[in-house]
Amino acid sequence: MKELSNLAMTLKGSIIREMHSAAAGMTDILNFTVGEPDFVTPKPIIDRAYQSMLEGKTFYSQNRGILPLREAISAYHKKVDGDKIAVDPNDNILVTIGATEALQLALFATINPGDEVVVLTPCWPNYLGMVTVAGGVAVCVPGYEENGFAPNPADIEAAITPKTKAIMVNSPSNPTGAVIPQDTMDQIAALIEKHDLFALVDEVYRTIVFDGQRAASLTDYPAIKDNIIFINSFSKMFAMTGWRVGYVTAVPQLIAKMTLLHQNFANSIFVPAQEACITALEECIPDSEKMTESYEKRRNLIIKGLNDIKGLSCITPGGAFYAFTNISEFGMNSRDFCLKVLEETKAVTVPGVGFGQSTDGLNLDNYIRVSYATSEDNINEFLNRMNDFSQKFFG
Repeated sequence: MKELSNLAMTLKGSIIREMHSAAAGMTDILNFTVGEPDFVTPKPIIDRAYQSMLEGKTFYSQNRGILPLREAISAYHKKVDGDKIAVDPNDNILVTIGATEALQLALFATINPGDEVVVLTPCWPNYLGMVTVAGGVAVCVPGYEENGFAPNPADIEAAITPKTKAIMVNSPSNPTGAVIPQDTMDQIAALIEKHDLFALVDEVYRTIVFDGQRAASLTDYPAIKDNIIFINSFSKMFAMTGWRVGYVTAVPQLIAKMTLLHQNFANSIFVPAQEACITALEECIPDSEKMTESYEKRRNLIIKGLNDIKGLSCITPGGAFYAFTNISEFGMNSRDFCLKVLEETKAVTVPGVGFGQSTDGLNLDNYIRVSYATSEDNINEFLNRMNDFSQKFFG
């Protein structure tokens, strides 16, 4: 057999999936790894998909997604965002296989081999892989715990070079739950305008925000409207992770090119899943709001519990459903810590080292990610096991 490609041989997998696999076959496991709602998809959504299948809608759809779904996406954003997001259903919207495909298509459409992409860390590990797959170079700019893991705009500007083509912004964030403050977002928007960068705006957690706040968004700035590639998904908002439907909005010329790329990669999305998403937007917003209320209660429970355990500390995240927990007092690297916790408590967490590149001011090996998209009973049991682990470790 001839040699495989350099990309295939060097591309790294997700550390989240690595830990998920490490627990395979074990019993009595508490799984806090995958960022997936524990709620079942609301019944009206399921019923719509079932009805669509009964009607025989099992054929290819338009590459851009069925028009009724694009119209529903447009109507939703006009209601929620006014005219901040370009959402003409014929020109500005492409339906994708989750937000993951939307992000990859956006990179393929905007960067050439060797172009640099600013990635704010800690970040979802796939960002780094996606940039690599597109031939780009990821330039990591860290956010620090003392600033709530929000980036410093001066650090972003220092990372921009003549090769910089784009920036990826995820707020609320995976893995930290950080919500970028308004004044920081103001400065990031100014940098995007100054350096004429593409902005890949990943807002899959935009509805999961706590304490009555609204997350600032790069879509709020008219001066950079043409630079924005806005990406969203039905996965987190409606507990539809397995349905694999997301979408991207951007200026018409970008959407046209991304559609051609999508045509070559995936062609189209399963029509019953698309029709189910129409029902999600039209009927199930209250279900989504109830989920967010539950996540906030869970956040309050787990953050207090973690901070009560010797050796652990965690700042309060403003959104999403992750607790990025400081483990530095244990004196272990994050991978060894997670494996030891798995062995002794049967609780699965994710090493922080997988969420970007460590720097002098941000040692990701000092952290683990804990997903609290699970029941309060599971959270309480997890906290009990971690407390026992800590007491045994420290004596």
